[in-house]
Amino acid sequence: MKKPAEFYQRDRRWHPPALTPDYKTSVARSPQFALISLENSPSEITGPVFGHGDIDPTDNDLVYNYAQGDQCAIGERIILHGRVVDENGNGVPATLVEIWQANAGGRYRHKKDTYLAPIDPNFGGCGRTLTDEDGYYYFRTVKPGAYPWRNWINSWRPAHIHLSIFGSGFAQRLITQCYFEGDPLIGQCAIVKSIPDPDARKQLIALMDLNATVPLDAIAYRFDIVLRGRRSTLFENRLEGN
Repeated sequence: MKKPAEFYQRDRRWHPPALTPDYKTSVARSPQFALISLENSPSEITGPVFGHGDIDPTDNDLVYNYAQGDQCAIGERIILHGRVVDENGNGVPATLVEIWQANAGGRYRHKKDTYLAPIDPNFGGCGRTLTDEDGYYYFRTVKPGAYPWRNWINSWRPAHIHLSIFGSGFAQRLITQCYFEGDPLIGQCAIVKSIPDPDARKQLIALMDLNATVPLDAIAYRFDIVLRGRRSTLFENRLEGN
């Protein structure tokens, strides 16, 4: 039986450093010693996988998946879609994509979120789906609002959606987030600026896609995700998923 191939090594010139002092929390959580490189085991390369039977057909529609009765989530409706690909550009089929986000006012449904924006009783803020045979995924949701955070005295997070992607093996899980084309807060955010390479930053921006927009319903944004390799999609200033 042929042994599974190793994943590509990361390119440390592409990936940002863990310590970026302008992003204040990175000072405390960045590693103090050199990282240890370990060879992947077969279990990390080949599994586990996620079954189709665990996904409900409405899990990818955040406009309605938490709504009560004939209600729906409040806010600008959007579609977030794209492909999950490996380091060679091949679509990764049947991989689990999960998202979570703030509501249209910029508040998460979380007991520790004390931002003054109101909770939307019909918006849960999370969803999931499986990619198809070509690695394609699709969500309908509402565009999240910006919110303040305690980095500097007047720091604001751009509108963003968090994503968790399980690849073809356990070591391929990626946790990342996407921003939206044209948001002026992207260039001001210390988290975004912790990525030194401008091209890497661009990979975190979902581009407006009028061809996929549903007339009179939702504006579409396209966000393709690369799981591994030199041009893999990043998460802030950490190497998770790589």
